[in-house]
Amino acid sequence: MPSPAADLRRLLAADGLLTMPCCFDALSARLIQDAGFPLTFMSGFAVSASRVAKPDMGLISYGEMVEQGRQICDAVSIPVIGDGDTGYGNPMNVRRTVEGYARAGFAGVMIEDQLAPKRCGHTRGKEVVPREEALTRIRAAVDAREAGADILIMARTDARAIHGLDEAIERARAFVDLGADILFVEAPESEAELERVGRELPGPKLANLVEGGDTPLLPPERLEALGFKIAAYPVTLLSASIRAMQEALGSLAAGRTPDRLLDWATLRETVGFDAYEALLARYRGEG
Repeated sequence: MPSPAADLRRLLAADGLLTMPCCFDALSARLIQDAGFPLTFMSGFAVSASRVAKPDMGLISYGEMVEQGRQICDAVSIPVIGDGDTGYGNPMNVRRTVEGYARAGFAGVMIEDQLAPKRCGHTRGKEVVPREEALTRIRAAVDAREAGADILIMARTDARAIHGLDEAIERARAFVDLGADILFVEAPESEAELERVGRELPGPKLANLVEGGDTPLLPPERLEALGFKIAAYPVTLLSASIRAMQEALGSLAAGRTPDRLLDWATLRETVGFDAYEALLARYRGEG
């Protein structure tokens, strides 16, 4: 049976853009799979919000993230890429992060060049480490992969916001030379900048599409034409979930039954009651 990493490599080698809604727990990952999407990404922004109700400002730990990821990977059969933030320390921490994410079942892990504690890529006040330190992180991640961690390395740079697009592209090009599998230049601010990233960098590239963020929300066919392989939507499901819960709570507070709820049968099926009962009935039949 192919490993999650092998499945991700297969997707990257096939034609066409991969639309990738991002998850934050096992249920959201399962919904993404059930909707027919071929892969997902465990968003650090969304996990921090849903697990500890804190902003994506480096407040959630490696242990919390890898535990959340293990539950997500156990819930689905599609490849999951995990947000590994800065690697949680020095190069040895980066290696441990990559190895731990591989054992948890991730197909890929993202390592970025922000100064710890990191922050959401579409917020102000970001800082990045010097280029050589950024390269050392990716070198350590690739070394962990080469030493046996069955996982792909997504190398991210946030240098666009601090040093400009030229520096971001140079860092990303160096990440490829070190052996990174997927490139992620965070927060290009125009279609022209996205075009440069797509044209000047080799290999699979990810476009991060944050509603209300710095990068224009281009349609998938345009992103594919510009040279991107993955279109990630990191906060779409979290935002939709919060909005729906706020509306339901508002209805309850006003003494009304909320609108637009799943019917009871669909809710049971969605969370797995029907499959559980069917399997249990088979065992009872055998008895």
